[in-house]
Order: sequence, then C-alpha cells, then structure tokens
Amino acid sequence: MTQNIAIIMGGYSSEYEISLKSGAVVYETLKATVYNPYAIHIFENKWVYVDEAGTEFPINKDDFSVMVHSEKISFACVFNAIHGSPGEDGFMQAYFELLNIPHTSCSMYQAGLTFNKRDLISVLKPFGIKTAKNYYLNLSDIIDEDAIVSKVGLPCFVKANKAGSSFGISKVYEKDKLKDAIALSFKEDDEIIIEEFLDGTEVSVGVISYKGKTTVLPMTEIVSDNDFFDYEAKYLGQSQEITPARISEEQRQKTEAVAKKIYEILGMTGFTRSEFIFKNDEPHFLEMNTVPGLTKESLLPQQATEAGISLEDLFVNTIEEALKK
Repeated sequence: MTQNIAIIMGGYSSEYEISLKSGAVVYETLKATVYNPYAIHIFENKWVYVDEAGTEFPINKDDFSVMVHSEKISFACVFNAIHGSPGEDGFMQAYFELLNIPHTSCSMYQAGLTFNKRDLISVLKPFGIKTAKNYYLNLSDIIDEDAIVSKVGLPCFVKANKAGSSFGISKVYEKDKLKDAIALSFKEDDEIIIEEFLDGTEVSVGVISYKGKTTVLPMTEIVSDNDFFDYEAKYLGQSQEITPARISEEQRQKTEAVAKKIYEILGMTGFTRSEFIFKNDEPHFLEMNTVPGLTKESLLPQQATEAGISLEDLFVNTIEEALKK
C-alpha cells in the first residue's frame, strides 16, 4: 500500500515564504516516487491541506489527519520543511512525537537547542569547538556599547538569537551604530547575540544521515556580493556559492571532522547545515540549521548533487530513515 507523506511548510516566522518554496520542491520531487505527498500549510491562524486546485481542507490537530471529500487521510510520516518556528525550534517535533508520527527532522530537544544560537555555542564549547567571541543581550537589558566593543571588537555582527535566513542581522562598524542594529534584531527576537567579526573564508557544511551513516556533504564556499551573507545574498542571487569550496585539503579535513563531531555530539538525525569561518586556518563554528532550505537556490541540494545524491534520493532516504526510527 502506498504511504501518505505530509509535507509541512509555512510556519509562524519571517521565513514562511522560503519554507513554502522548499515545501513545493519536496512535493514536486516526491510526486515521482512511491509515496503520496500532501502539501500541508501550517500558519498561526490555520493548518490546512492544500490540494493541487488550491482547495483547503482543515487539519484535525487531535491526530493530524484530514477529511477530504468524506475520506479520512492519515499520514505514515511527516516531511518537515518549516524553517524557523514552529518547525525548527522543537514545537512540531514534540507534537508529532506525542502523536507517535515519524518525522524527518531531529528530535524535540535537539531542535530547541540548535535553534538557540547562544545555548548551542555554550553546549559545544566544552567539547573544544572553536567559535567567535560573543556577547549576549535580552530585551530588558541595559545596552552598554563600551562593554560590547571591549568584548567583541569592531566590526561585529548583531543577530537575532533565534531566527534564520539572515533576518535581523547587521554588520556594525561604528560604536554609535550599535543601538540601531540591536533594535533591528529585537524586532525578530527578544534575545540577541553579538559576535566578533572573523575575517576569513566562510563555508557551509551539510551533514546528513544517509543510508544509516553520518555523511558530510561537499562543502560550499560563500562569496557574498554584499558586505556579508544576508537575505539578498542567500535568496536573490547576490552571492557566489562555490561547491566544492576552494579550500586546502587540510582545511577540508579539519572542517569535515568538526562538522561530523558536532552532529554526533548532539545526537542529530535528518538534515543539518552548519556555517564555519576560518581563522588562522582553523574552522570556527557559527550556527546550525536543522531544517535547511530545499529550494533550487539552497545550499544543501547543491551539496547533495555534488556528492552524486539526487533530490529524489535525498528526500526518499530521509523518509525511509524516519520510518525506521
């Protein structure tokens, strides 16, 4: 019997448009497989199955099923394509785990931890993972520009602590510009992280569970046309994404080892994509995405292709692994 796969997309954050694009790619790819894919839109005001005619059918949140023309549809597995909340921060993972429905992303705890940049860095540091110097602020904190500059220097990056796709991020060169950058980040989150600027090659590294093994994909070198890898650089073509990265064999081996170590330390499953910057030839970890973009512009599909893994194989493998959990 052909299994029904729910592809959840959308979400509650600024990343919902990218998520809808990722979900659409997954849906179109899975149509050619042995599975029956269903496009499920998750928004704060509605959870609906959307058929190819655009008709919406409400999801029953009690058991994550849907009635379609008097037929109840249940799902063997959920393919998670929601970037940001609630798909990447642990909420959807907890929901499906309570319902005992397999899903393709990591578990609830890992999702919550990796979505919080500063908590993740704090967990990884005792394992010897190198990171940039950082400074933390909560919404109610007093902003001490002198203390910030003393800790991280200038220029520095001001980021929303729990946001992706480069929303709420600024590169700051002057101390008197810090408050504006901080205010921008607080529009995305009530916690922010301010990081030292590392002047080196940036690489993005996909690590996945493939055929039962932790697999590090060929890494991508990021060369932004803008001042840094912002939203326009990521999604509007204002960057060069070079796969495989133009780095030395020593750098490649070091980065692969660190990326795999992080994946296994955290007990990850499914897809991840982590960013590193080289400082003195040593990879410094920036952040991890556990529901990385799957659009045609996204990095993980580029890396899988370089590794000889088709999109169909990539998506089917992660469903098969989820069903075995």
